This record gives sequence, C-alpha cells and structure tokens, in this order.
Amino acid sequence: MIETKSNAELEPCLTAVMPVYNEAATVAEVVRVVLAQRPVQQLVIVDDCSTDGTWDQLQPLAKNEPRIQLVRHEVNQGKGAALRTGIARATSPIVIIQDADLEYDPAEYHRLLGPILAGKADVVFGSRFIGSGMHRVLYFWHSIGNSVLTLCSNMATDLNLTDMETCYKTFRREIIQKIRIEENRFGFEPEITAKVAKLKVRIYEVAISYYGRTYAEGKKIGWRDGFRALWCIIKYNLFR
Repeated sequence: MIETKSNAELEPCLTAVMPVYNEAATVAEVVRVVLAQRPVQQLVIVDDCSTDGTWDQLQPLAKNEPRIQLVRHEVNQGKGAALRTGIARATSPIVIIQDADLEYDPAEYHRLLGPILAGKADVVFGSRFIGSGMHRVLYFWHSIGNSVLTLCSNMATDLNLTDMETCYKTFRREIIQKIRIEENRFGFEPEITAKVAKLKVRIYEVAISYYGRTYAEGKKIGWRDGFRALWCIIKYNLFR
C-alpha cells in the first residue's frame, strides 16, 4: 500500500506546466491555488496568444513570484504546442499538467505525487471515473465520448486506464522531456499516452475530483477534437 502524505507534508519537487488561452476569468485564482501547494517548486505558464486580457493579468502575478516562468506565444498554436513549450522549461524532478481553469484541484497534487515519491511509478494519471471524489454532473455525450476514446486507446496500448483524456498527468521529468510532442491541440492526450506506453515505464492511476465547465463558462474541447483524438490513437500506436 502506498502511503500518501498531504501537500503540506511534501517537500518542493514539482513543476506545474500551465497552458493558457483566454482564461481571464479564472487564471489568477488558479495561479494562486497552484502556488499555495507546498510541492510546487516551479510554475511554467505558457500564454497561447490570449486576446481577452489574460496576458495583462499574468504579468503582475509573475513580477514578484520567482517560481513563475512566464512565456507567450505570439501566434495561437493550441494546447499541445503550449505544453511542448512549457515542458521544455521544467526543472523540477516531477512535472504535472495543470489547466488554467477551475476544473481540477491543485490541492490533490499529493495524490498524484504519492506513487512517484514512493518509488512505485514513473507516470501517474488522475482519473475522474474511479474513487469517491466529487464530480460536477454535466454532459452525457462527453462522458460517452471519453469512454470510447479511452477504450480505443487501451486497445491500442494494452493499458487498462479509465481516463486517458484526463488533464492531470504527472511524470518524472526525465521521461516527459525525452518524448517529442508533435500534436498542437488536444491530440496531446492520446499522443502522450501512446508514447509513454511504448516506453514500458510504470504507470499508475489515482482518483481525483472534477469540477467540469459548460461551454458558456469557457470549455473549449469539441466534437472535432474527438475525431482528431481517434486519428491520434491510430497514428501514434500503429504508425510510430
């Protein structure tokens, strides 16, 4: 059994990589909560050419906080491209992906760090579909789509994940930095899952809570991204 300490009990060891695009309504609060977690040693924020004032909010946040490294794309490229930029700048032993909205809770970092710090895992996925964490009830067809994509990914990788599309993926830094990320948008999720599976590293999954957003609240992923994810499952498992 893996003993999981609280965030307050853990030493700084974590880089959070945060891709940001038009998140003016939530980004300041997310940055505050992330930096409040003791394991966070570095926060790399990549603004993907936001046009809603997000960049103006980020600059004063970074000015007096040495843990923040702030980068801006001059042309919007997508979440995968922002992650490629951010991951390359990570310096801590462990790296986690953190969205710039309020759907995932940084107070749960300790759950994802536990298996790695215990020496049991190299990569940890946070699952919204196992355990007893709180979940906002939202779109039925999104949940079906997620299940289908996870099933297809598992068939191709021979893993038994329950939530391939989760944002919360945590890696030993040397593992994620040696993977070449090719996808510029939401295809990052199936791509990185396929490439991690091929490395034959130790992968764990832990339960997390989830506070999903509606499209009116800023949710960006759509049905076209689902079809792209299917293609990425085929591409990165069968042709690479």
